[in-house]
Amino acid sequence: MNNLKIQLPEKVDRIITTLQSHGYEAYAVGGCVRDSILGRKPEDWDITTSAMPDETKALFSRTFDTGIEHGTVTVLLEKEGFEVTTYRIDGEYEDGRHPKEVTFTRSLREDLKRRDFTINAMAYNEKDGLVDIFGGVEDLNAKMIRCVGDAKERFMEDALRILRGVRFAAQLGFQIEECTRQGMKELAPTLERISAERIQVELVKMITSERPELLLDAYELGITKVFLPEFDRIMVTEQETPHHMYNVGEHTLHAMMNVRSDKILRLTMLLHDMGKPALKTVDADGVAHFKKHAIESEKITKQVLRRLKFDNDTLRKVSQLVFYHDYRMPATAKNVRRAMNKIGEDLFPYYMEVRRADVLAQSMYEREAKIKNLDDIEALYQEIIEAGQCVSLKDLAVTGKDLIEAGMKPGKEIGDKLEELLRLVIENPELNVKSELLKTI
Repeated sequence: MNNLKIQLPEKVDRIITTLQSHGYEAYAVGGCVRDSILGRKPEDWDITTSAMPDETKALFSRTFDTGIEHGTVTVLLEKEGFEVTTYRIDGEYEDGRHPKEVTFTRSLREDLKRRDFTINAMAYNEKDGLVDIFGGVEDLNAKMIRCVGDAKERFMEDALRILRGVRFAAQLGFQIEECTRQGMKELAPTLERISAERIQVELVKMITSERPELLLDAYELGITKVFLPEFDRIMVTEQETPHHMYNVGEHTLHAMMNVRSDKILRLTMLLHDMGKPALKTVDADGVAHFKKHAIESEKITKQVLRRLKFDNDTLRKVSQLVFYHDYRMPATAKNVRRAMNKIGEDLFPYYMEVRRADVLAQSMYEREAKIKNLDDIEALYQEIIEAGQCVSLKDLAVTGKDLIEAGMKPGKEIGDKLEELLRLVIENPELNVKSELLKTI
């Protein structure tokens, strides 16, 4: 037991005390306890109890079975749901993911023993205080990710824990303990058994953390080789050019660090140069070139995002940003309007962030000029927005209906004419007046 005090939400405490008053043990457990000790706000509160699922259900008026075969019942209090799980011992794991069978137990120690890391294997209630059998607090203080018991056993039970360990290190700014690292390295290939959806969740949490560069740890431990072999290829691709001071992989890590913690932006920076290994050429002077790598990178981006089962909106945005990540232009209002039209008004601010992060991850060669160019484009973009200038059909002063009323026949020609008028207005914003545009018919 430990003297640490945790502030339990009123409803969590109510569930725990209800179970206790009927002769059962009950505790808040896992990530919510860890986050509370760290002063972070828990995302959700899990409760573990010695009560069997039916015994839990008998004590609360509103419950539903969430994972009854694993002992989990959701208790509803004023429309808020809390998962209450019976202490359990997991049987053999056949597929590196699920236990073949689950045995319920009345022992908290047995339940905590099966959890992944010491920092996630602590329990708390008001009566007993903190139950920390495996040194979780010690590891929190030492900023250490360590498996409960034997690392290899824990990873053999559920291979996703290998990726979760690196993700926790990235999110919390912790180190991975040596035996845990060794276990990860040895069993990394077993991640093949894990579904793309579960990998995707962990990857996104890792790269949107404060330390996306911990993807390097995942590479060194042989983890990315399993679900992102494209990253392993860029980690061994050099860039013999004055514009770069890192290899492609290191540049990618720096680019991710240079952009804010947003899923679309971090995925874009992760994938923006994936096409470089396939297109690398070296000229007679020993200088490397990667012509048209953005096109190849976009192709690989789509493959990776589909493979990891990302949604279509993410796929569209990230692919578009990867395709245009190297789109450069002299800073003129006309060029900026054209770019806004090409890239999309919704994505143009993202494009600016992508360009800046990319430049800041390059060498100092011509950096000042590159940054000035981006600053000038940014200023022009703001002016265009403030002036309400038209860069897409939705803001064009005429519609297809206007063209038909002016005498044009319905059909493909209407669409072509609208595109032609849009090009005209992008070149000359002052022409975006209905009467002016109708003169061109």
